[in-house]
Amino acid sequence: MADPQDKKQQQALDRYREAASEFQNGSVPPLMPGHWLMKRSHAAADRTWTDATDAVEWLSKHYVENPPFEREDGKQAYSDLDSKIAHAHEALSNGVDVCWVYYLQSQNLLYMQVVCCPNGFHPDLACPLPPS
Repeated sequence: MADPQDKKQQQALDRYREAASEFQNGSVPPLMPGHWLMKRSHAAADRTWTDATDAVEWLSKHYVENPPFEREDGKQAYSDLDSKIAHAHEALSNGVDVCWVYYLQSQNLLYMQVVCCPNGFHPDLACPLPPS
């Protein structure tokens, strides 16, 4: 007769494998930016850069096209674009992921990430589209 504990462990392992597959192929976003590297189906050549400047230009372009909301009292709600650009250049040049998150005038949340590969926090995760 099979041990019930073994059966429970096997069920847990099966569910873990199922969840890992769902994560890699599904639309659920990762909790950590570097975990995007596990979602190979979401990789795109037009969003893969070998130079931090190109990645920062992509972020900046989308920022300009989708500016953050402006407070009614005139105070600044977020860091200015120049500060964001400077930080992004430094972070990406040092292998650190960059996330820009802010609310738009429509009150929708904009969330942009550039994930480094190889990744400083997840060095064992392979690049989905390594440079050719």
